[in-house]
Amino acid sequence: MDKMKKNAESDTPTQGVAKKFQDFRSFLEKAQLELKKVIWPNKQETISTSSAVLMMVVVLAFFLGITDLVLTKIIAAILS
Repeated sequence: MDKMKKNAESDTPTQGVAKKFQDFRSFLEKAQLELKKVIWPNKQETISTSSAVLMMVVVLAFFLGITDLVLTKIIAAILS
């Protein structure tokens, strides 16, 4: 308890702000090191995966559209 009180009394607002900037700088340096470890995809991999995603979006949109149309017709037939 006394330790916490001493730390609170010895920290001034300026020291707190300086510590925050130091922590932020440390974070940025660590993030930069981690980004150097990333294996980025090449152009061909990016194009092929993007194409696969777009094709799945089209297929799912078509499927959901047909499903919605069929269910709408069924509900309309039940309610009429």
